[in-house]
Order: sequence, then structure tokens, then C-alpha cells
Amino acid sequence: MRKLGLFDKFLFIVNSLFAFALLLSYLLPFVPPSAFPLLSVLSLGVPVLILANILFMLLWAIRFRRQFLLSLIILILGYSNVISWIQFGGINNSTSGDLSIMSYNVRMFNAYNWTNDKLIPKKITEFINEKDPDILVTQEHYVGVSGLKEIYPHSFIKLKDKNSEFGSAIFSKYPIIKEHSVDFPHNGNNNAIFVDIVKNEDTLRIFNVHFQSLNIKPEIKNLQEGDSKKLVGRIAYGFKLQQEQAELMMVEVNKSPYKTLILGDFNNTAFSYIYKYVKGDRFKDAFMDAGAGFGKSFDLSYFPLRIDFLLIDKELEINSFETFSDQQLSDHFPIMSHIKW
Repeated sequence: MRKLGLFDKFLFIVNSLFAFALLLSYLLPFVPPSAFPLLSVLSLGVPVLILANILFMLLWAIRFRRQFLLSLIILILGYSNVISWIQFGGINNSTSGDLSIMSYNVRMFNAYNWTNDKLIPKKITEFINEKDPDILVTQEHYVGVSGLKEIYPHSFIKLKDKNSEFGSAIFSKYPIIKEHSVDFPHNGNNNAIFVDIVKNEDTLRIFNVHFQSLNIKPEIKNLQEGDSKKLVGRIAYGFKLQQEQAELMMVEVNKSPYKTLILGDFNNTAFSYIYKYVKGDRFKDAFMDAGAGFGKSFDLSYFPLRIDFLLIDKELEINSFETFSDQQLSDHFPIMSHIKW
């Protein structure tokens, strides 16, 4: 530090702040939002902290300064966080006998005109028909749109209440022998549902979850224009509700006598307490097993945010994973995996 110039000293102080914040973020999966709700908000910024530390590390290394060790050590300590943000290579070992599954927050098929494209319902249905997943789960499923029931002979659609226009849905090519709704007690249309499907006398339990929404708009400028204190407070409160919802859902998950899949929109990241709590030791993340790149599933400007997940029972083999980031038909991108069943 003594040999550094004034500007480099300032740069290293900034580097140290980012390194400490990233180190602090490693505690987030172990801290319930109900205990420290404001701290849990940091989970949304972990990708920025990882990227900043990578850049600082490269900057010092290029200049042959030993200060690169600070960010390097912090990144190594949080290796599992880094690989949950970005994957290299990916695999595709899918075969014709696999079970293909897709999760898609369809944003009510544009029922409330978030875009001027009136063909959104048709385009989404055509895309799903083209990819032809055996199991499709949708969040923010608007009941006024038809088409999917013509593709799938079996389905379970659950609205929050009789006056709701949208909710959650599961579509299946295989017979559904049981369906259930967890019914989150909070206001809004967030919920978790599950079905049991049967193929060749084997049964799978499929969960579709949509945890509490944080009402973050896709454009970064909308975040900058709002009251930051109110925004942070709203997100922190949302995370507290997500914890309650996750606990309710996991009661049902833990009752499952079958191999189980949890698909859906978590409205939270892989760095969060919610993700770690739900994933536990029973499930593996399809993106981390077979994905590539950032796995960005929410269309937030300039920010690779992965908040949609396919969590697969460890007894099942994951053969592929894909995020369809070219499908800008919602504020979420569809995600799909093939598993050996």
C-alpha cells in the first residue's frame, strides 16, 4: 500500500469495499429474511459484486500488483457463488426418451398491454408448440387465452380466488392423478401448486411455484427514478413474505413420496436464503448441471438476473438445460431441461 500512488490507493480502497461486500454476501443463504430483511436485499446485487471483483483482480494482475490477491482470494472463497452465476461449456445429452420440462412466466399473455404487440398470445403458444415440452408450467397464466389446452390433454390451472383473472398452471402430456394448491395466505396472485403425473407406472410430483413478486420493472431507468428507500423497503418486505411462502411449500414438498421437481419463478436469486432453503440437499439446479453462460431469465436491462429455476430431484439425471433469451415475449425468458426418466 505504501508504494501505491494516491489514485491507486483510492482504487484499492474501493476494491476493498467491493471485496468486503462480496464476502458479506456469502452469509446471505444462511440468514433468514425475517431476521435481517434489509441485508437480504444484497442478494440481488451479488452479480455486480462478483463482476467488480473480477475486474479489479484483472486490473491489478495486468499491472503486476500484488493487490490482485484480495479479490482473487474472495472469489475463491465464494467459488460456489461464482459458478451459480455463470457456467462454462454446458452439456446436451438429451435423447428421445427424456422427459422435457419448461417453466415460463408468460406475463398474462400481454392481457394488460405491457407491449403494443397484439400477437403475443399467438407467438407464445407457437413457441411452446415448437419446443414441445412434455411438462409445461406457467406463472401469471391468464385464463382468457386459449391454445395450450389444445396442445396438452392434461392440465391443472389454479387462480388465487374466484375473482382472479390469472394464476398458475401445469400442462402435461401424461395423465395427472393428483392436483393440489398450497394457497399462500398473502394478498396477490403468488402461489405454489403441484400435480402427480404417471408414465409407465412411475410417478413424478411436479411443483410450480411463483414466490412473492418484488415489482421490479425491466428498465434500469425505472429503478433510478423511484424512491430508493421505498424500493429497498418493498424488496425487503417481499423477501420476508417469500420466506413464509417457501416454508409453506416445503411442508408439501417434504411429504412427497415420489421423485419431485420444483419449477418456477422464485423472484429471487441463487445467492439467497430462499433458494438455498428450497434447494436443500434433495435437489440440484438444472442450470448448474447442464447450463452455459449467465442463465439470465429476467429481462432486466444490462443486468444478468437469474430468478427462474428448475430444481430436479437428485435421483434424476439432467441431460440438458437452455434459456431462450431470444424470446422477448414477456419480462421473463422461458427455461427448459431434458431429464432422464
